[in-house]
Amino acid sequence: MSAPESDTPPHAAPGKILSDAAKRALVEAAERRKAEKPVERPREVNGRDGPEPVRYGDWEVKGIASDF
Repeated sequence: MSAPESDTPPHAAPGKILSDAAKRALVEAAERRKAEKPVERPREVNGRDGPEPVRYGDWEVKGIASDF
């Protein structure tokens, strides 16, 4: 059984009624996200293996961790 179609985004606050302007803004934002091309990052030379540690708020080098 599928969920009924709704004008309310799936993660909106329960019972929240969106104004027409808010609905238009959400539609425009969704269109911009669809039209946006993925960013092509340059290949990193001599970088660290694995995910970028800065994204997770800490850094570890040779067993010494610093949190920032």
